[in-house]
Amino acid sequence: MDKNDFNEGLLGFLDASPTPFHATQNMSMMFENAGFIKLEEADKWQLEQGNKYYVTRNDSSVIAFTYPESKNYIMVGAHTDSPNLKLKPNPVIKEHGVVKFGVEPYGGLLLNPWFDRDLSLAGRVSYLDSNDTIQDVLIDIKKPIAIIPSLAIHLDDKANKDRTVNKQTDISPVLTTNDDFEFDEFLKWQLSKQEILDVKELYASELSFYDTQKAAYIGLHDDFIASARLDNLLSCYVSMLAICSVPSDKPMLFIASDHEEVGSESVSGAGGSFLENTLRRMYSDYEDYMGMIRSSLLISADNAHAIHPNFPSKHDREHAPKINAGVVIKVNANQRYASNSKTISRFMKTASSLNEKTQNFVTRSDMGCGSTIGPITATRLGIDTLDIGLPTFGMHSIRELCGSDDAYSLYKILVGFND
Repeated sequence: MDKNDFNEGLLGFLDASPTPFHATQNMSMMFENAGFIKLEEADKWQLEQGNKYYVTRNDSSVIAFTYPESKNYIMVGAHTDSPNLKLKPNPVIKEHGVVKFGVEPYGGLLLNPWFDRDLSLAGRVSYLDSNDTIQDVLIDIKKPIAIIPSLAIHLDDKANKDRTVNKQTDISPVLTTNDDFEFDEFLKWQLSKQEILDVKELYASELSFYDTQKAAYIGLHDDFIASARLDNLLSCYVSMLAICSVPSDKPMLFIASDHEEVGSESVSGAGGSFLENTLRRMYSDYEDYMGMIRSSLLISADNAHAIHPNFPSKHDREHAPKINAGVVIKVNANQRYASNSKTISRFMKTASSLNEKTQNFVTRSDMGCGSTIGPITATRLGIDTLDIGLPTFGMHSIRELCGSDDAYSLYKILVGFND
């Protein structure tokens, strides 16, 4: 696979994955095509050496792993969720001649870029069928159905000076001027498009708005890739392709968890039991389990802040990653990242052997530092961990920007690890 094929696949994956549910579904299909056997958490597992397996939780988190004789795993962790506007349970607001949807910001999103975008809706819907069985289905409307119009500058003379956004009143997407709109009928209509007609009662939904603009190359020489949800579907795609590319006798595991953007404390988040439960079932003998934990390495892959050319003072000058200059190794003295000298050295050795570049990132000492699933997983499992990322601009915006070289570089490093 060359870089062009890799990036074309990335663009398609980004467009097809508007929610964590869709991202997990798409990765699961990729694992199926690569020969991974699906496991169900509620079933008894009978694992056989030499096979490859995958398992999902909550339709929004997934783990895939090889199962060779060797136990010194390379594990890669990413997350499926991205900041967005989530629909409230009773979303319909009818006032001032329009129908709007009430939304709730999910994660630390930049709100201003959400104005004047062509928005669609996707997620999971749960309903009761005629057999009194609860069914879950994913929907993706795809068509632009809403917009959050800006307030004209004539009515806000401070718009270019000190504009703020009220999360309750300013960001309700406008859908229609038809006052007869009913939410349940709208959902049933969407389900009918998927030939789902046996809907006795609608129960609940988890739906999110997303920008319908497609992922694309940007730049004079296609230097960049612009898309929604690069944080962190970029790492999901790289890691998914890596584990699908390694032989089955190479010990490798990939986990993509939900809810990282809101703290990871959930049944399907990195702070939950999903990974630990899976590893304990892979190695039921405690001595074998601990031997695997202490001989393995977890690579926490999330995006990194590239130095912004218009705001260079926001970076430590000596630790300011550049786009298309290699994978970023993240370090923080206060353990907001889990990297240490030993785990950094293992990663650098592999990258160097493949002639792939790396960079270092440290947050300015006078600024706060975000965190990742790395310290959370390291604390829960006791596994040696490294935090790395791909340099991006506009993190948590409705449209982010990364380099067209860096993701492919990380892919080669992950595939070549410990060869």
